[in-house]
Amino acid sequence: MRQKIIAGNWKMNNDKEETKSLINSLKSISFSKDVKVMIAPSYIHLSDAAEMLKDHKIDVLAQNMHFLNNGAYTGEISPQMLKSIGISKVILGHSERRIYYNETENSLKQKIKAAIESNFEIIFCFGEQLSDRKKGKHFDLIKNQLKIPLFHLESNSWKRIILAYEPVWAIGTGETATPNQVQEMHSFIRGLIKQNYNDDLANSISILYGGSVKSKNSKEIFSQDDVDGGLIGGASLDFSEFVKIIESI
Repeated sequence: MRQKIIAGNWKMNNDKEETKSLINSLKSISFSKDVKVMIAPSYIHLSDAAEMLKDHKIDVLAQNMHFLNNGAYTGEISPQMLKSIGISKVILGHSERRIYYNETENSLKQKIKAAIESNFEIIFCFGEQLSDRKKGKHFDLIKNQLKIPLFHLESNSWKRIILAYEPVWAIGTGETATPNQVQEMHSFIRGLIKQNYNDDLANSISILYGGSVKSKNSKEIFSQDDVDGGLIGGASLDFSEFVKIIESI
């Protein structure tokens, strides 16, 4: 059975005390053992988060990382640096990284390679713009976003991959893809894995949905056959809202 996962991406939010307060609140909740809960605080709070959660079920993710372990790359964080503070999970390919920092399929291929070589678990994000969907190009775009970074990998490397479909037009806009639209895309994604590998691998991969998920719509979205959880943005900053989302899966 595929792992059910709820990951909170806190983006560039929460200072030190806000981060600690939210983590302590989450630690007080006994979540179902069938659901993996993850959080991705900002870089400067990762060490504190890792320490606070070292004996807890909640996993800590980095929001991004460089593909080299060291070098003259001002402002970047390497796999080696993350591992030195107990972090071995990372989000790669988030739409905001693609849009604002010009990440491409080829640069993400390098990051995926580095992450796997460093034994990281990866949440790999991808999704279409509204213009792509209106033009009927969304399936082709998703296929291309997956092909270069992922479809060259050996089957055993996929045990470190979690996929997260995030239609860009539904992130932070209040717009959400309908449950049918989400299921249609997730089924398409699973089909691509089957085409490039096999049924067993495709059926083992957790595919999350990200895009204005709230407690009022999460249960219906998560009930779709090929949806295995969510990558939650703004709603994960609200303790009670995030808990409701986790409990809805």
